[in-house]
Amino acid sequence: MNLAQFPRRGYVKTPTPIEYLPNFSKALNAGIDVYMKRDDMLPGAGGGNKTRKLDFCVADALNKGCDTLITCGAVQSNHCRLTLAWAVHEGMDCHLVLEERVPGSYNPDASGNNFLFQLMGVKSITVVPKGTDMMAAMQGVADKLKGRKPYIIPGGASNALGALGYVGCMEEIMAQMFAMGLNFDHMVVPSGSAGTHGGIIAGMIGNNINIPVTGIGVNRPKPVQENAVLTVANQALELLGVETRVPADKVVAFDDYVGPGYSLPTDAMVEAVSMMAQTEAILLDPVYSGKAMSGLIDLARKGYFAKGSKVLFLHTGGSPALFAYLPTFRK
Repeated sequence: MNLAQFPRRGYVKTPTPIEYLPNFSKALNAGIDVYMKRDDMLPGAGGGNKTRKLDFCVADALNKGCDTLITCGAVQSNHCRLTLAWAVHEGMDCHLVLEERVPGSYNPDASGNNFLFQLMGVKSITVVPKGTDMMAAMQGVADKLKGRKPYIIPGGASNALGALGYVGCMEEIMAQMFAMGLNFDHMVVPSGSAGTHGGIIAGMIGNNINIPVTGIGVNRPKPVQENAVLTVANQALELLGVETRVPADKVVAFDDYVGPGYSLPTDAMVEAVSMMAQTEAILLDPVYSGKAMSGLIDLARKGYFAKGSKVLFLHTGGSPALFAYLPTFRK
């Protein structure tokens, strides 16, 4: 697959590390070895997976002569933080539309990503209720801008173009496996807006890498999430000119670990975040990677992974959001 045919800004300059987690694997005591792909170490203000997607999306915006980015997310959105960060880097304006998925959850004085929005000089924040048509809301912001040329990036940069960032990540992982002499038996990824999970699946299928991928959903019911991932994966393959399509049974996204709702804490998430911090000094986030790791922990304890398996976990970043959840971890 020729990713070089698509312009990008070069935000990802070096591969992120794949690290073995010996202390965590021992503490898990499930007979598996857990490794981590450290996309929390990607460039950007606080790091995280969206940098790979924005590498392509911002390049497209600049090639079209745009000077303003508009995007959307939840009130503590890592994607919004990184979109704003790269807009600042490029000298562009940035406007955010935040969906209050939990009524009353937006607080302009909150810490975490919300504080970083202000620190980096966001041009405007529009807060809308849960269930709002986000594309229409972003278009509404664009229509009010005078003398600017806006470019709208969907939530999570989860379209075919953005998903190419994770097709590239899968090719990066493949090269690292070869260089390190590793062969993973399974991969676990957070599954939210579907672009990261979909890009990984497209990269797997397009490169004939026969490693099962399990997604841990953080927001939607299993059938809805799996369909969203399948759609993005196939759109990415189509954009790349690959004739192969993803078989539906290759997409797995459990919804067992969402808890009471998107971004709402669970005891299992708190255990996962605390366990990773106290065994490996690695910070997970409470919304995506924390819940995804809670899924890996539970599945491992239930024998989902064969004894002796090498399991790769994709750390998508987001640790700045931890600071908006202090009462959850201090109780």
